[in-house]
Amino acid sequence: MQHVVCGISSGGRAVPDLDGRRFLVQRAQGPYVWDDHGRRYVDTALGFGATFLGHSAPEVIEATKAALERGSMPAYAHALEEEAAASLAAHTGDLSKVIFVNSGSEAVHLACRLARAVTGRGRIAKMAAGYDGWFDDVAFGNAGSREAEMRTNARPVKNETMLLRFNDFGDVDLMFNECDDIAAVILEPMMANAGCILAAEGYLAHVAAVARRHGAIVIMDEVLMGFRLHPGLASHHLGVRPDLATVGKAIGNGIAVAALIGTPEVMAAFEDQRVNRAGTYNGNPVACAAVKSSMALVDKVDYAAIAARGETLRADVVKGFAEQGIETCTSGYGTVFTLWRGPRAPANYKEAAAIVDPVFTVDLHLELRRAGVMSMATTYGRYYLSASHDREALDLCAGAFRQAAGRMATNSRRD
Repeated sequence: MQHVVCGISSGGRAVPDLDGRRFLVQRAQGPYVWDDHGRRYVDTALGFGATFLGHSAPEVIEATKAALERGSMPAYAHALEEEAAASLAAHTGDLSKVIFVNSGSEAVHLACRLARAVTGRGRIAKMAAGYDGWFDDVAFGNAGSREAEMRTNARPVKNETMLLRFNDFGDVDLMFNECDDIAAVILEPMMANAGCILAAEGYLAHVAAVARRHGAIVIMDEVLMGFRLHPGLASHHLGVRPDLATVGKAIGNGIAVAALIGTPEVMAAFEDQRVNRAGTYNGNPVACAAVKSSMALVDKVDYAAIAARGETLRADVVKGFAEQGIETCTSGYGTVFTLWRGPRAPANYKEAAAIVDPVFTVDLHLELRRAGVMSMATTYGRYYLSASHDREALDLCAGAFRQAAGRMATNSRRD
């Protein structure tokens, strides 16, 4: 491509060529994508988890089309904005106040700004190896960085952002004893970008309790996990009550929209003008139509059935590799998981960084693609399922993984 830098507008979209041919999507529907040569693939990337209902859900398409025809960008308040906010808030408990933005990164940025204004403090604590968007405020200590490893006793700090060891109970107290200027702690229900590392039992609640004891705001970054485990916040599903949460992806099912949601007490700082927010496209009618229609649809989703199908696929994948003499395991949930070489999934980032095999992940991506399944080619890999992944799509997935395992085993023996 001559004009798009590196051929992509977001670095995460990069995938290697297969047999000298670049992959370009032509269209997407349900659990499938088609390339520019007309070949169909089962999709396990799903817009990095955005299209939880499946690509091009008809109800969402119709709602956004109608909104577009009525006028896409008034410079004034519009009726759909409150309707969309109400439909979202109906699923998020005491986090009943909503501000719409256009991306998860913007939502996190706004949450940090709000926390600093409310507390009068400057620092934000985030999980080492966690991903909370690409803005400078939190684009520090991501998976793969030297800082994320936290090898020394000196806590990494940059631009008022400090790192916390995920699943380390003692490090939470230690951090707050070290610093009295922490405005907020940003948590993720699961460390997705570091390989779908699950939170230890009681860990998220422990962080929230310690943060509140020290007067800090608890922010749950649910851009990826919100509405993936049940029709609401993953944190609520896991028994944690944050002060603020950021949501995106699934709330618009592929339409660009995200939101900051919070308790009335904390969000009051916007209403009394302590905190500024702006954005030409924030809460635009098309985005709000997508939210309203998506919220109506998630209430009809059989989450237990989707999770069960995902768990079956995870077991089939591990079995397929075992039949080829390759020991693997998975981490995560039925609707989003990572595949690991070896007998045990990591419990923290230190373990994940020690066992991750990027070559294995890329080789698997290429072999799956050859067999008709598209996947993420990132270092840690990640596989998503949507509500539209029916038995046919999952059987195709399982067969592709078995074929990939066989080819990878054969190639390994040749080497």
